[in-house]
Amino acid sequence: MRRRPALNVFLLTLALVLAAVVLVRPGGTAEPGDAFDGSGRVLVRNASLVLTMDPALGRLADSDVLIEGTKIKAVGKDLDARGARVIDGRGRIVLPGFVDTHNHLWQSLIRGCAADDNLGGWLGRCVIPLYGAPVTDADGYAGARLSTVDLVGTGVTTTTDWSHAFNPAFARGNLQALTDSKMRFVFAYYAGKDPARQEALRAAKRDFVDSNALAKLQVADVASEGNYDNLAASAKLAKDLGVPLNVHLLEAPSDLPTGQMSALRRAGALVPGLVADHVVQADNSVLDELAADGVGVAHNPLSNMRLASGVAPVPEMAKRQMKVGLGLDGGTNDTSDMYNVMRAAVGLQRVKYTDPDVYPTAADVLRMATLGGAEVLGLDREIGSLTPGKRADLQIVDAQQVNFAPKVDWLNQLVFNTQPRNVGWVFVDGRALKRDGSVAGVDTGQVVRDAQVAADHLKQLLPE
Repeated sequence: MRRRPALNVFLLTLALVLAAVVLVRPGGTAEPGDAFDGSGRVLVRNASLVLTMDPALGRLADSDVLIEGTKIKAVGKDLDARGARVIDGRGRIVLPGFVDTHNHLWQSLIRGCAADDNLGGWLGRCVIPLYGAPVTDADGYAGARLSTVDLVGTGVTTTTDWSHAFNPAFARGNLQALTDSKMRFVFAYYAGKDPARQEALRAAKRDFVDSNALAKLQVADVASEGNYDNLAASAKLAKDLGVPLNVHLLEAPSDLPTGQMSALRRAGALVPGLVADHVVQADNSVLDELAADGVGVAHNPLSNMRLASGVAPVPEMAKRQMKVGLGLDGGTNDTSDMYNVMRAAVGLQRVKYTDPDVYPTAADVLRMATLGGAEVLGLDREIGSLTPGKRADLQIVDAQQVNFAPKVDWLNQLVFNTQPRNVGWVFVDGRALKRDGSVAGVDTGQVVRDAQVAADHLKQLLPE
């Protein structure tokens, strides 16, 4: 009887601990009402491998990652779990969420279009006819929403949506889908010299970007002498708004005679912060100039392969210490899977040079997909590595599934073996967008049905 008070104290203490910590077992679920909404503390406990992508922290075995609110609080061993929801990290790899530096989210609606054509033919059959066509905000929303759900499922936490902005309503539908996704995003809005389009861009910035901590704006355009007036107007608009310019540059052989570099020079657009998409058909003199001007590059290997555009000189970019990230590039990428893109980025150079040691290695493409992409977008102080104080954008990969196991060299396996189904959890700003293998809070069936309606509409607007 004398021991009963001590027993009561023990039971009370145990109850308080259990109330404070929710253990989420691998493949299991947390307690009902456990929201993971970015307002509390989440601890990934005993992750078998933590790839911080921070040179000062490196790779950590059997370690914890603590999220507090929207930020990464700490990375290390035996972190304090009090008040935290705990995810069991055993057999799992924690790494930053992927940063997609170039995409066209609406193009999920034209998947498979003109798969037997090059860039010019594909544009003529699948994109250009939609300018002036009655595409709607519902079309823009449906395509972008399908893409965002797909992106989150594959571990992408930041996407760059280079929007053709066929009309203001279409662009606003795009932006609403991005906002609803809770992803971090950069919206590159194509405006040109048309005052109405420029005003629509300004309105979109005011309504969707300025009030959203997850959103950034770029001004989008195409570099060429034939498009110089639009390019110059876009460069001026970007400067006036204090945002970067984002251009397609030297993507295919057909771009070589169009004076793209001379147009950028005349427009005063070759400045730090400029994002150049593709840069496939660039010789050493062009790379020297881009490197000297601090231009970032979005490398899109799967799209370049599909359109027979060529192989981007990525090893030469690395020699010049250029900022290079990876992009998914919409409807000609044929996947939202950054793991596939990383594999292609490695394989393309090995095929070209018949050299297994050529840049990039598996470690190199992993950096390109995370911190490298953040550098291209000017967001590397916020995202791209699991550095305490940065935003809590991360993914947790299950290394125990049959396509991944057994453990041999997990970094190489991460690049060469991972499939989207291995991505169990995805956090953006501390909010769990994918949880226990499923995108959270999304009726995927409805998303697919809406996309089919929009795709059927666009198909009627495109040539046979």
